[in-house]
Amino acid sequence: MNHEYLEAYDRQLRTGAEIANAVSVVRHGPLHLAVLAGGGGFITYADLGEADAAGIADLIDAAVDHFRDLGVGSVEWKSRGHDRAPGLHESLLARGFVPEDPESIMIGEAAALAPQVELPADVEIRRARTDEDVLAAGEMQGRVFADAEWRPRAEALIDRLRAAEAVELWIAVADGAVVSAGRLEPVAGTAFAGLWGGATLPEWRGRGIYRALTAERARSALAGGFRYLQSDSTEFSRPILERSGLVKVSTTTPYVWTPVSG
Repeated sequence: MNHEYLEAYDRQLRTGAEIANAVSVVRHGPLHLAVLAGGGGFITYADLGEADAAGIADLIDAAVDHFRDLGVGSVEWKSRGHDRAPGLHESLLARGFVPEDPESIMIGEAAALAPQVELPADVEIRRARTDEDVLAAGEMQGRVFADAEWRPRAEALIDRLRAAEAVELWIAVADGAVVSAGRLEPVAGTAFAGLWGGATLPEWRGRGIYRALTAERARSALAGGFRYLQSDSTEFSRPILERSGLVKVSTTTPYVWTPVSG
């Protein structure tokens, strides 16, 4: 089953799907060099073919030169743990890329995640449809992740919802306050919908709330015709998703390059 999930992930979610909203994309060999809406650079690929360590170093040099010429301030190289990529880690470090924490690539059948989960009597799960709901969820997520920049992210989500993009925000509410939240992001042209931004206040954990939130999103994905749910998860959220029915198929590590000023 893991092989089937990973094959579907590689075929459907890499390259085109993950840069569908990019401002611009340039191809260099297997690399897709994208400039995202926020102005950052993003490097992805389906695979690196038969490139050896020297060939991979040349690809990195070409990517850095491309984004340096564009004046892009920060660039992410998205690696996957199951790729054949000799010397990639060492070459990225040598060129100033800094690895962030690896995350688990989690995939599961939406139908298996959809059964009802019993909730505490004072908790309601519903889809966020107002600006106030989105801001309240963003403030909660900012507290959970110690993210001082939560408001611009929440406002960007409000803009996406107003534009009727294929994104949903689901929230769990108790006594009028948002205690858990997470997005569902269907990927057009694929069998996948993504689970992103999941967070629950510490004092509300261990009560099945996030599993219920995942189940609601699974049912929404199924209603939209999507078979799989996928998420890149930290080691904190991975066990929660595993209990919900997702399995780890690989890892992904972002490497970030920032040009030296002057």
